[in-house]
Amino acid sequence: MARPSSAELAKRILALAAPTTVLSALQVVALLIETWIAARLGRSALAGWAVVLPFALLLGQMSAGAMGGGVVSAIARALGAKKPEEASALAVHALLIALGFAAMFVILLAGFPWTLLTWIGGPEAAAAGAPYAAVMFGLGAVPAWMANTLGSILRGAGKHALAARVLNFAWLGYPALGFVLAEVLGLGLIGLGLAFALCFWAAAGVMAKVVFSGAAGFTPNLRVRLEWALFRRILAVGAIACTLALIANLATILVTARLASYGAAVVAAYGVSARLEFMMIPLAFGVGSALTALVGRAVGQGDWETARRTAWVGGMMAFGVCSSVGISVAIFPMFFANLFASDAEVAAIAARALTFIGPAFGGFGLGMAMYFAAMGAGRMGYPIAAGLSRLGIAVGGGWLLGDVLGFGMDGQFLAVALGVTAYGVLAAVAVRASVWGPRS
Repeated sequence: MARPSSAELAKRILALAAPTTVLSALQVVALLIETWIAARLGRSALAGWAVVLPFALLLGQMSAGAMGGGVVSAIARALGAKKPEEASALAVHALLIALGFAAMFVILLAGFPWTLLTWIGGPEAAAAGAPYAAVMFGLGAVPAWMANTLGSILRGAGKHALAARVLNFAWLGYPALGFVLAEVLGLGLIGLGLAFALCFWAAAGVMAKVVFSGAAGFTPNLRVRLEWALFRRILAVGAIACTLALIANLATILVTARLASYGAAVVAAYGVSARLEFMMIPLAFGVGSALTALVGRAVGQGDWETARRTAWVGGMMAFGVCSSVGISVAIFPMFFANLFASDAEVAAIAARALTFIGPAFGGFGLGMAMYFAAMGAGRMGYPIAAGLSRLGIAVGGGWLLGDVLGFGMDGQFLAVALGVTAYGVLAAVAVRASVWGPRS
C-alpha cells in the first residue's frame, strides 16, 4: 500500500488544524483578556480567580479535548468504517454523556464552592472566588459541555471549519461582554462568570441547529435506542482522557494549596503562571484535534504505520509552536507577568515562576499533541502514566525541593517544570509499533 509522505501528512494536519487553530487563537486572546480583567479587580479578586482557574480549565479540557476527543475518535472511526448510521447513534449518546458530566460541575462547583475553594486557597481567595464559581458553573457548565460536544461531533465528521466557525463567535464575544459586566457595570468576577454562561448558551443553540440540520453528513435521531456498547465506545477513550485532564488540573490545585501558606500574593502569582502554562492547550488543540480525527481514520482502516507517522509529524509541529512561546516567556518573564498582574509583588513572583516553567512549554505541547493522537488510536495507557508522573513530580518533587531541601517557592516552580517535561516525554515514547499496533 502506498503511504503518504511526511510532507503530505503535514498538509493534511494543517488543512484540518487551520480552522481550529484560528478558534484556539481567539480562545487564547479571550483568556488572556480574562486574566487581565481579573488582575485589574485587585489582589483579592485575582486570588479568587486563581483558585477557580483549575476548575474552569478542567471544564474546557474535559468537554472540548478529553470527552470531546472520545467523541471525535468514535465518530471518525465509524465513518472511516463506512457506518454513518452508527455515527448518528454515537452523536446522541455523546450528548447524554455531556449532560451527565455537566451536572457534576453544577453540583460540586455551584453547590459547594466555598468549602472547596477555602481548602485550596484559604478564606481570602475563597471569599472572592466562591460567588464567581457559583455563577460560572451554575449557569455555564451545561451550555459549555453541549456546545463543545456538538463541535466534537462535527470534527469527528471532518467538519473542523464549521465547528470552529460557530465557537469563534463565543470566544469573540466573551471578553467584550466580560469587560462590560465586570468593570463597566461593576459586577466584578461574577460578571466574568455571567459573560461566559451567556456566550456559551448562544453557541450551544447555534451549534445544535447546525448539527441537527445534517451538516455532519448525518442527522442524529433522538429516538435512537440507547446501547451500552456505544456509550462504552466513547467513554473508553473519553473517560480516560477526562481522568488525565483531572490529574493535570489536580497538579495545579495541589501546587496552589501548597503555595497558599505563602499568602494570597503567591496564590495570585501562581494563577498567572498557570494560566500561561495552560494557554499551551489551545495552541496545541488545533493540531491535536486534527490528529485525533486523522489517526482515528487511519486506525479505522487498519493502517497503523500511517497513524504513528501522523502522530509524530503533528507532535513535532505542536512542540515547535509551544517551544517558541515558552522560550520567549522564559527570556522576558517580567514583561509577561506585568501584562496580567497590576500588583508589583504579584508580578515579581509570577516572573520567578515563569523563569522556571516557561522552558517546559514545548514539552507540554508535545505531550498534548500525543495525548490527542492517542485518543484517535485508542491507546491511552502511556498518557495515563505521563499524567500521573506529572502529578507526582509537581507535588512530591515540590515537597522535596521546596521543603526538604529548602529551596522554597523556587523549588516548587522547578518541580512543576520537571513534571511538565516528564509528561511530554512519556506521552511521546508511546508512539511506537510495539504499543501502537493491532492487538493480537
